[in-house]
Parts: sequence; structure tokens; C-alpha cells
Amino acid sequence: MQGLQKLLCPKSIAVVGGGFWCSNVVEECRKLGFDGQVGVVHPTRNEIGGFPAVRSIEALPFVPDATFIGVNRHATIEIVQSLSNMGAGGAVCFASGFREAAAELEDGEILQDALIEAAGDMPILGPNCYGFINALDGAALWPDQHGLKTTESGVAILTQSSNIALNLTMQARGLPVAYLLTVGNQAQRGLSAVADALLDDARVTAIGLHIEGLDDLSEFVRFAHRAHEAGKPVVVLKIGRSEQARAAAISHTASLAGSSAGASALLAKLGIVEVKSLSVFLESLKLVHAVGMLSDNKIVSMSCSGGEASLIADTAVDLPVIFPVLNSSQKSKLQGLLGPKVALANPLDYHTYVWGDVEAMGSVFVAMLEGEASFGIVVLDFPRLDRCSAGEWLKVIDAVEAAKSRSGKPMGILSSLPETMPEDLAADLLARKIVPMVGMDDGLAALAAVSMAGRTGSAGAVHIPLEPLAPAEIGEKRSKEILERHGVRVPRSGAANNLGEAVEAAEGLGFPVVLKGTGVAHKTEAGAVALELTSGNQVLEAGSRMPAKAFLVEEMVCDVVAELLVGLVRDDAHGYVLTLAAGGVLAELLQDTASLILPVSRHEVNEALGGLKLARLLDGYRGQPACDREAIIDTVMAVQSFALSVPVAEVEINPLLCGENFAIAADALIKGEETCDG
Repeated sequence: MQGLQKLLCPKSIAVVGGGFWCSNVVEECRKLGFDGQVGVVHPTRNEIGGFPAVRSIEALPFVPDATFIGVNRHATIEIVQSLSNMGAGGAVCFASGFREAAAELEDGEILQDALIEAAGDMPILGPNCYGFINALDGAALWPDQHGLKTTESGVAILTQSSNIALNLTMQARGLPVAYLLTVGNQAQRGLSAVADALLDDARVTAIGLHIEGLDDLSEFVRFAHRAHEAGKPVVVLKIGRSEQARAAAISHTASLAGSSAGASALLAKLGIVEVKSLSVFLESLKLVHAVGMLSDNKIVSMSCSGGEASLIADTAVDLPVIFPVLNSSQKSKLQGLLGPKVALANPLDYHTYVWGDVEAMGSVFVAMLEGEASFGIVVLDFPRLDRCSAGEWLKVIDAVEAAKSRSGKPMGILSSLPETMPEDLAADLLARKIVPMVGMDDGLAALAAVSMAGRTGSAGAVHIPLEPLAPAEIGEKRSKEILERHGVRVPRSGAANNLGEAVEAAEGLGFPVVLKGTGVAHKTEAGAVALELTSGNQVLEAGSRMPAKAFLVEEMVCDVVAELLVGLVRDDAHGYVLTLAAGGVLAELLQDTASLILPVSRHEVNEALGGLKLARLLDGYRGQPACDREAIIDTVMAVQSFALSVPVAEVEINPLLCGENFAIAADALIKGEETCDG
């Protein structure tokens, strides 16, 4: 486990400090059945949690594998130094007031650096963190109560938020949690390194990460590749879609949040499941724990209620899941099983004709799974076990188990409400490798997220920015000249220092022309662009109204079918983020975008273009000619080639004018080092 074996799977534990928090660490280890050595350290108290206390770390009768340090931040550094000197296995640093509080405390940065130096090669978690629970071995370096119980295998969950970690232990969805860890400030061991170490434990089936900000892009990419090689799915809930959340991440953990689009693009590139809520996070982990990644998003749904069949169909409308149409063979078998009164469709309402008949229900489920679908759902809400009998409902579980075995395809039982999936029954379903899906919205969202990530098939390569940049903005004319040398097609043009020169340039190019005022940002809004000028007088009139003294004159590109934005931004948290979007004045209005992480292939670019709302226009809408898709892709690949060869922070082409046989960059901007001419 890359130096973390002793800390995360300890045979001996020490607790330093008194009060509720430290007493609770001792108590939680006792409750989980930890059978190793436990020692407590306190300068004045004689016992903590029923264990006799010694006065110093050095007075312990053993060298601890794992130590919970529950003292103030200054004393924490001293204790860490002592543990490191004696060769201890590692420590959890509970105290706050380090780098996460640098804005409030002048010495926050200094103390965190001192903590790292004191630790040396000894691994530490935190500071500013609760610690961890190892439910496999009964070790709980955890200062609060929790809801976990011991398990033989399960998922590992890591988070930067101790309170969210605590909340996740209280889930009652049947998800077995092998490890729960908080990493706090990630002063020495970041989330990526700890997650990577947990891959080495064969008892861990999947990894769940609640991320406020990536600690190290290189380490995270390495972890993702190793997870894929190990066949252990990764599910991520990344905060930062709002400005408030990004600001909170920086203040809370001193992490680099990066852009939301960059994070999503990176996760997609790496074949990682991304979710947007804690409940879908848990449902996704449960799904991959039970059956692993899904290869596609085609599902069948079965229920004994038309209302449930309609509800699941409506719930899936805005999700990337597909209910394949039943083929003739399926319909024939189903009609033989259900009779002529049942409307045969997917989702299927099988009525109650076979309710209570395990063999008949199983045959119906098998027939539904014989088509294209790769996953089967049976909608089933269990009655309250404290007031009702569930005997007939349990027969459905037996039928699902039989159908899963006969079809060879994974299946889940989906309750429309969280309250109608009792925890004990959920655990029983998981033991049978049937996915207990809790809540129709959350269950389907999890299915969609896992299947979309599964379609990636592998963890892709990521170009990681290494060199520091001090970028400067390069003007439009020079930006176009640079991009043209790398293969981007641009309009013929001429520069002019005054309106007289602008008229001469226009006449040299041939009318119609475009006139642009140079040195003006957002030219359209500033009135610094004039199109389709057909004479020298029109050039003079248009230029006189512009807030500029120098001009750029360009040939007017005609027969434009669509306008695109091609942008590339260096995001130090996530890599180089390529954005394809509706361009021109519609870019911000439509918010029709696709983001990818470099490097990209022509196929990936083509797929991203096809996912835009603008794709119908690119393909020829209502009799219009289709755009030259290959020319568009050529432009994107040229931008990529440029960005990967020189120190650049940002490239934007907006608009890229697209027509039947061309893609031309009408406007461009580069931010990079002065040496980025390539």
C-alpha cells in the first residue's frame, strides 16, 4: 500500500490527547472489535477510555502503527516529530489552523510546512481531518460516532470533508463500506495517493471520491490508470459547479478547484463515473460494487403496475438511458407467458397474472433480457416490515435471482421510494449480486452515470501542463498568423494604421470585406466590426464610427452555414481543456458546449461535435448544405498541435465560419509566452 499499510491496516494504535474526541477514538475501536494493542498518551490524566495513560509518546510500551493526534496545532507538530523519530507507522492530525486558515491566521502556512518537515517519511493524514475507519480490520481512528459495521469486502470512500464523511456512514442503503477516509488539507498525503494505495487491498471493490479540489493532477491520472488496470471502478462527486462552491473549496482545504467543465472532461477522459449528488454517489457505488461497470446504457424494466411503468419511463426522459424496443421473438414468448391482455412493451407492466409464481416471473424476466438490453430492472416496493408481511415480495427476489442466472445479465430491484427498500433486504440482495436500487430518480441517475462512463472502455492519456507560464495576450492579426502556420485556415487580410490605408487594403482584397477595429475586446458589443462592406465609402463610414484608430481589413467569407467556437484553456487542476460550442454572438446565449481534455483524436472531436445542439445545423438543416465536418476537425487538430508544442495558456477561435467546403477562423486570440510563435 505504498507506505500506508501500517497506518491504514494497523496492528497497534496510539491516541494522544484527552477529552471527548480522543476518548471516542478508543471507544470506536472497541465497538468495531479491534484486537490489536491500544495505548493512550496524556500529560496529566491517568486513563482515557478505560486504558491507562502514559505521559509521553516515548513512554508507550510499543511503537504504534497508527496514531490519532487530538491536541492543538502547535503540540501536533511536536508529537509528529516524536513519532517520526521513533519509526511509527503514521498519524492522523485532527487539529485545524494550518494552510486552510492562511487567510485568517498569519502562521497557517508556516505551521503546515513545519508539520510536513516534522513528519519526514512518516505518512500523515490531514491536518484538519477526522481520520479514517477501516471496517475490514476494526480500526477506527475516528473521533466521533459513526454508522459503519465490519464487513469482509466493500467500497472505499475518501473525502476532504469530515462532516460529509460522517453523514455517509449513516447511509441505510445496504452499501458495504470497507474504508472511510478523510484527508483534510492533504498536506503530505493527498487524496490521489491514498486512493491509489487502497487499490492494493484485494478486499476493496470500488473507490468513491468526494472531491473539493484535486491535490495533484499527475498523481490523480496515475491512480485512475491503476484503478482501470485493477478492474476497480471509480465514482466521483466533484463540487465546484458554482462560484460559491469553488470559493469554499479554496478556503476549506487550500485546494485548486479548477473549472467545472475541466473536471467533468477529465473524469470522462479517464473513464470515471461522475455524479452530482450524495445519494446518486452511494447508488453508483452500490451498482459498481455488485456488478462492475456497464458496457452500454440499454435497459429493460419490469413491474406489475402500469403506473410504475409510466413513472420509470418519464423519469428516464432526461437521462442518457435507452429502453430498447422488444423484438418479435420476445413478444411471442411474453404473450405465451402473460396472455393476450398485457400490452407488450419496454418498460413492461406484466400485471399480476404471474405474481407469486416464481418460475413464471423468472421466465418473463428472462424473455425481457433476451434482446439488446445489458441490464434488467424490476420495480418493486417492499411493504413496511413492522406492520406488514413481505412473503409474496420475497418471491420476486427469487425470480430475479433465477433470471439473472439464466440470462447471464446483471439485474437490480428498484424501489420507487427510499423508504420501501429496507436495509436488511438491500444487504440480502447484494449478497445475491442483485443491485438494490433505492429511489427511482437516484437509481436511474446512477445507472445512467455508470453506463456512460463504461462506454469509454479505458482510461485515456492526459497531457499534463508542467512549465509555469507568464502569458500575455497576443492580438488578433498575429494570433491568426501563428495559427495559420499550424494549419488553421484564416481569411486573407491587410492591416491599416488609418482609414485611408483601410480603403487601400479593401480595394486590394476585393469587395465585399470586413472591417475590424484593432485593440478592442468583444468587438461586436463595442461596435468595432462591420460586415459586407462593398465600397471604399462604406469602409470610411464604418471605420469613423468605431472606437479604434487602427484597423484590420479581411475578405468577407460568404455562404456560411454555421458558426462555431473552438477554445482551449490551460486548467492547471485538470489539464488542457478543449471547448467546442456554438460560436459568434450565440456562444454565451445558447451555452451549447462540449469539453474534452487533450490529447484528443479525430473520432473524439467528431463525437463531441455530434453531441452539440448545433449538430443538426452542421449536418444540413431544412435544405441547407452540410458543413465540411472534416475541415472543422482539421482546424481543431491544428489548434491542438499548436497548443501541445508551445507554452500557451489560452487559444480561442470565435467564430469559426463553417460552410460546405471550408472552415475559416474569422477571429482568434492567443494568450501565451512571447515565444509561442512555434
